Amino acid sequence: MMPQLLSGLTTTGVGGPAAQVIEAGTEAEILSAVRAADDAGTRLLIVGGGSNLVISDDGYDGTVLRITTRGVGITPTADGTHSRVSVAAGHPWDDVVRTTLEAGLSGLEALSGIPGSAGATPVQNVGAYGADVSKTLESVRAWDRQESRLADFTATDLDFGYRDSLLKRTTVQGSPRYVVLDVVFVLESSPLGAPIAYAELARTLGVTAGERATATAVRSTVLRLRAGKGMVLDPEDRDTYSTGSFFTNPVVDAASAASLPEDAPRFPAAGGTKLSAAWLIDRSGFPKGYGLAGTEGAGLADGRAALSTKHTLAITNRGGATAADILAIARTVRDGVRERFGITLHNEPLLIGIEL
Repeated sequence: MMPQLLSGLTTTGVGGPAAQVIEAGTEAEILSAVRAADDAGTRLLIVGGGSNLVISDDGYDGTVLRITTRGVGITPTADGTHSRVSVAAGHPWDDVVRTTLEAGLSGLEALSGIPGSAGATPVQNVGAYGADVSKTLESVRAWDRQESRLADFTATDLDFGYRDSLLKRTTVQGSPRYVVLDVVFVLESSPLGAPIAYAELARTLGVTAGERATATAVRSTVLRLRAGKGMVLDPEDRDTYSTGSFFTNPVVDAASAASLPEDAPRFPAAGGTKLSAAWLIDRSGFPKGYGLAGTEGAGLADGRAALSTKHTLAITNRGGATAADILAIARTVRDGVRERFGITLHNEPLLIGIEL
């Protein structure tokens, strides 16, 4: 039997063969596969929706565990003002958002349209449009591979940061110490979404930042904004064959922020000032579509990979791209931004068997 190509399990569509792929649709199957790999001393890669992975063209010489558990449970609190929402790790994230809104709950609406599975959201502290999962997440239940036991974490335990958490910091090359089994959110019983914290979203909704709009209006607006940037998966749109944002927005010290042109976007952040990676990329000479035929970067991957034609933060597979092609674009952009502004961009997706 031919080995399975991991390109079929990721949204970017790159990645070589796997030594073994196991699909686990129940908690018992997850634990059995993890224990078997650990007992045998086999490398283990966890895959959910595959939206945050770029895997080497050489593939993966260990066990790839694809978690496909499903389930969303909603339990109102005693006073009826909120509900606890328990979600299986493999459940598709956008379906979680849709289900909670249909149940009259708000808090996740700004995170609509993000690909991947629920279990991955606390690992990256997934966020968009001024929201992130740390704001509503109550707890995570996981399997601790190091101590061979179940582990429960509160949001405080997970020590969330910008696109960061304890879960991420204890993951090495896609192989986590803690295998997430389910996550619990506490959401408000309200037709109104959380206060709008992102200027573009507020402007599009016709409200002032800090005001609230109906959660359903926020969801539909976010989906429209994301689609306009190629950030909602669409098999017919090559701009969506990506990991979404390839680079995180850098957080820099005051001196670095002050050295930038006056029109450079700046946002207050823990530990410094957060900058716009998209602005830095564009102002360093890498416009939308960089890498396509007819652009300066066309020779990097012969047009197989390029910056999205809709958003400079996404590096896309235009058809037939390899992981090496994706990295060729990424390295050129990273090096160009560093040369122009002295700021080093860092990848947001996990790089498996490869380095930027």
